[in-house]
Amino acid sequence: MGSEPPGDSGAARLTIDLDALAHNHAALRAEAAGAEIAPVLKSDAYGLGAGPVGRRLWAEGARSFFVARLSEGEILRAALGAGRPAAIYVLDGFTQGAGRRLAGADLTPILSSLPQVAAATDFAAARGRALPCAINIDTGMSRQGLTLDEARAAVQAVDRLRGLDVGLVMSHLGSAAEPETPRNIGQLARFLEARELFPEARASLSASAGIFLGPDYRFDMSRPGISLFGGGPREVPDPRLQAVASLTAPILDVRNLRPGDILGYGDSLRIPEPTRVAVVAAGYTDGVIRAARGAGYAWLAGAKRRLMIVNMDMLVIEIGDAPAAPGDTVELLGAHAQLDDLAAAGGTVAHEILVRLSRRAERVYLGEA
Repeated sequence: MGSEPPGDSGAARLTIDLDALAHNHAALRAEAAGAEIAPVLKSDAYGLGAGPVGRRLWAEGARSFFVARLSEGEILRAALGAGRPAAIYVLDGFTQGAGRRLAGADLTPILSSLPQVAAATDFAAARGRALPCAINIDTGMSRQGLTLDEARAAVQAVDRLRGLDVGLVMSHLGSAAEPETPRNIGQLARFLEARELFPEARASLSASAGIFLGPDYRFDMSRPGISLFGGGPREVPDPRLQAVASLTAPILDVRNLRPGDILGYGDSLRIPEPTRVAVVAAGYTDGVIRAARGAGYAWLAGAKRRLMIVNMDMLVIEIGDAPAAPGDTVELLGAHAQLDDLAAAGGTVAHEILVRLSRRAERVYLGEA
């Protein structure tokens, strides 16, 4: 990275590249080969802003979206506005007292239990018209969804689904990032059984990684989340996808450490030999996960630089003889300091890295929203 003056506060900067987002959407759409791409924008579009992200994806052709919470659906509906009609599915489903708010924002609940089915049918009966919904089937994650036996019983019961307009049947793969695992084959087989129960509904099984398992897993709709934002479908960097989020921060100081110096808190990190380091104005408050110290890296002067410590408001990188001075910019996440690499260094997943990016960092959007 080049040198640029830090802002008045020396704050980290989070740049969100909407053109890179559009590139990833196009790459996923090409891979899905005819299946609708329905972006998952839960947790404020993985922390990157559901409004600008949703509007740009709508401009790129997205007409269905998924969120987790009812409130997220209301926010996304307001951000899209009346001029951008879209289906917004709520993964939490038909929760207690949610009917009026779901209907008011034109949100589609995803029903994942028989009590939710009952609550939805009661609401449909009370308002006197059909309620659009989706049915979620548990095909092997044991987390959410009707079992196959529950789904069969619901379909066979005369009144169980009365008043529900089931437009989508869906499930979720638990091991899609591991293409060789037999778990995927088992979930696919159970989903094919579930699909037969709802022959008029569209079908959706795959999220980001599932799209890359092949045509058998794509059905009518795929629901990518992390890969829209640059996370690889196999949890390693994928050259087909571009970094959407770039976190940079200025150097505060450059220091020469001597053998025997102790760096940071505690006494575990003793410097064995002369070491030149840069102190950077970002820390785990800004989203650089503390557990990535040692194994993680930042990008400075055309090369990877080891993360030595990560504290709340600052971190230290080893820079050797790289040209560096206070005010120079370090890339902590982005095209060179890759999302999946940081996640692996921190023992987590790319999803967590993104949603932990702090609002303290100055936010800049590139590209049209």
